[in-house]
Amino acid sequence: MEETKLASAALPDFAEPSRFRAWRAVHLQAPEGLLAKVPSKLRADIHLAAQVFPFRVNDYVLRELIDWNAAPDDPMFRLVFPMPEMLIQEDRSRVAEALAQGDRARLAAVVTEIRARLNPHPAGQLDANAAYLNGQRLEGVQHKYHETVLFFPTQGQTCHSYCTFCFRWPQFVGERAWRMGARTTEGLVRYLRAHPEVSDVLITGGDPMVMRTAQLAAIVRALLDPALAHVRTIRIGTKAISYWPYRFTHDEDADDLLRLIEEVRARGKEIAIMAHICHPRELMPQPARNAVRRLRDAGAIIRAQSPVLRWINDEADVWAELWREEVALGIVPYYMFVERDTGAQHYFALPLARCWEIYRDAIRQVSGLARTARGPSMSAWPGKVEVQGVAEVADKRVFVLRMIQARNPKWVQRPFFAHYDAHAIWLDELRPAFAKRFFFES
Repeated sequence: MEETKLASAALPDFAEPSRFRAWRAVHLQAPEGLLAKVPSKLRADIHLAAQVFPFRVNDYVLRELIDWNAAPDDPMFRLVFPMPEMLIQEDRSRVAEALAQGDRARLAAVVTEIRARLNPHPAGQLDANAAYLNGQRLEGVQHKYHETVLFFPTQGQTCHSYCTFCFRWPQFVGERAWRMGARTTEGLVRYLRAHPEVSDVLITGGDPMVMRTAQLAAIVRALLDPALAHVRTIRIGTKAISYWPYRFTHDEDADDLLRLIEEVRARGKEIAIMAHICHPRELMPQPARNAVRRLRDAGAIIRAQSPVLRWINDEADVWAELWREEVALGIVPYYMFVERDTGAQHYFALPLARCWEIYRDAIRQVSGLARTARGPSMSAWPGKVEVQGVAEVADKRVFVLRMIQARNPKWVQRPFFAHYDAHAIWLDELRPAFAKRFFFES
């Protein structure tokens, strides 16, 4: 009973898709006894942290991905279970006091105040990325980069399980003002017709793969409109390959999903699965490998990305193994990101210098096929800023940086320099090395 309470703590106010419950009821047994391996004090602390940070986990993750003999230090355990240290001590004490008093109104007020301080929407997501058509703001549509538009269908704004580091956490906590979502594709299609420079549409969330195939197909087929010939690639961001691979193999509409991918390819467009894979263990279970094979057989390109995270994948050997395994399965290593400046950044983030060392030491271990991975990259307000290395320039030790992607296309591939700072974890902590301000600040 205790496990059931923990696994449902602090969930948002929407029901879990029934087909997931049905699959687990038939094919998996309840994970009785697993959480009993975690000390009771830590279980109570996890429950406390889950009041602030969204928490959701399914049986596949519990049974197939977590090494319970190594919990709580197991990286997959820390990837899905909120740790008490994700809250600063003062906030832990305030939440604990409200819980002990049983005052739901006070608890809600404390949690809301803490969340508001955690930079819910970094890099100008809500405002700077907003898309407008005829003076009207389009809900659930973002246009940050010249050739790429993001679409947030309301039906896809949850996940099979939640990652503790996720920068999309505001989507899952029930704050309506923070959530992004579109109920129809009408605004998206009209916007794309007016913007022929857009070649890529990313369907994102949450996780669009929690949607039924019929719902996802309505979005995808709208993008196949002949009037949108300039949209060449449809991307779908998902964690389902590692958190619920049965989505592509055994769900009742899995075959329909694969046929949808084949339809997109037959219509002359590319479909890219943007897979979030943080640790090589996520690709070890046979169901995940089966999911990759089916997606590739249907014609999808799979690209993998993840931030580099303290406690989870902060070693070069882990990244080298991850990239080798991805290449072996036909997945293209895409990005190593820097943990964003939101949520529990203080818990997961590493100094930029350490991120670069991990990337450098990992990339040295792999063949050219795995060196497609770019990074470490900060998805900051001006764009994706890559730390290319540390160098001595004009008798100064500096970070060598460049824009991989940018709000202003003229900034792309532009190199620039910042004073070396062994402790800096984000762009706003860096100072220009040879100017009063960075070029994008003016």
